[in-house]
Amino acid sequence: MAVAYFPCIQSARVTPRGSCFFSVGNYSRSYKRRCCLVLASAKKLQDNFGLESKVETLLDSIKWDEKGLAVAIAQNVDTGAILMQGFVNREALAKTISSRKATFYSRSRSTLWTKGETSNNFINVHDIFVDCDHDSIIYLGKPDGPTCHTGSETCYYTSVTDLLDDQQAEENKLALTTLYSLESTISQRKAELAAPQNGKPSWTKRLLLDKNLLCSKIREEADELCRTLEENENKSRTASEMGDVLYHALVLLALKDVKTEDVLEVLRQRFSQSGIEEKKIRKSHS
Repeated sequence: MAVAYFPCIQSARVTPRGSCFFSVGNYSRSYKRRCCLVLASAKKLQDNFGLESKVETLLDSIKWDEKGLAVAIAQNVDTGAILMQGFVNREALAKTISSRKATFYSRSRSTLWTKGETSNNFINVHDIFVDCDHDSIIYLGKPDGPTCHTGSETCYYTSVTDLLDDQQAEENKLALTTLYSLESTISQRKAELAAPQNGKPSWTKRLLLDKNLLCSKIREEADELCRTLEENENKSRTASEMGDVLYHALVLLALKDVKTEDVLEVLRQRFSQSGIEEKKIRKSHS
């Protein structure tokens, strides 16, 4: 394949500095750049063959059911929220690996479909996990928008507890973990401030209404957290003070219309960057 770029090549040698010289007829010319391009292309081709082989080995390891399918769950890489569940076959999983877009197999239409192909609400896959039995898969990714066809953030908003209590499902009541349940409660308190207030406001509402009080509490709680280290207090005390810091910080985020997910995304983007370099970049932008 490489020879096609140099039809008159008779021989080649590499200098100690890495330049590549070819003898063409009675002349010697330096084709350093072309040589590097050819070698790079050859290496990329070799790497692609190696990757394809590894993908095939992975696909062979999945325990597909009698219909050639396996369960695939999409999970938000930042919040941990379960976005949706579908099915995949070999082709769907292979396409997800290559495209980094969550792709499934439609049992009703007997065809592949990529989440977002009609709505543009793609799920951008950052990593893929298989379970210990290799019969179910997790797409760990970042959604571009609502995942559910109803417009809900996820497909999981129906609480069995609510159903048993004869309560109607609400699309904004998602399956939330502890931190996001707290964030949701704070958001509700903020929304309630628009209505006429009766009686004494809750502590959260007081903080939302008084930014000076809020900032003083964040500084106070942060100092108490530091003192658990300086004064060698027990772990439960540290956890308690950290809980206070998180709560008050979430109130501030609510006031600034910043989601916890936004903060976690910033942290994720810093994983591959040293703290020193990150601080330098921040200073250059300020």
